[in-house]
Amino acid sequence: MAKGLRGRSAILCTSSPEETIQLGQFIGEILKPGSVIGLCGELGTGKTHLIKGLAMGLGVDHRYYVTSPSFTIINEYPGRIPLNHIDLYRLEEMDQTEELGYEEYFYGDGVTAIEWAEKILPFLPEDRLMVEIAHLGENRRKFRIRGFGRPYWDIARKIDRWKAD
Repeated sequence: MAKGLRGRSAILCTSSPEETIQLGQFIGEILKPGSVIGLCGELGTGKTHLIKGLAMGLGVDHRYYVTSPSFTIINEYPGRIPLNHIDLYRLEEMDQTEELGYEEYFYGDGVTAIEWAEKILPFLPEDRLMVEIAHLGENRRKFRIRGFGRPYWDIARKIDRWKAD
């Protein structure tokens, strides 16, 4: 099967930024060290809110203000599992990716969350979680969460069960 077609997915909606943060927190609670999450979606869809929730679920101290690292590209937050937050919004060419030292993050002990991950798909690990976010209205968002690789299939299945609760 071709890469990109073997993922398992969960689809759910949130009705507020707080619900998006709750979803992120749940995902953060079930991730393991070394996990990679790619986030895709237009400006304002809630990628950073989801990552704020991830930080909570990973045990990042609430005194850290999790914000999009648009100008620094990478923010690192210590937690039960460290969070590496990468924002590629300002990335203009894929060649710039190599300068970031991305492999250190993708294959390290922390969780790496990448905003605008579609810009570097060829560089992402084959096994990963991909989150596509779409606007459904003022505060409503649709999340398609796809797991690539067995550990991530299990995560997508847990998320699918979470939404049913």
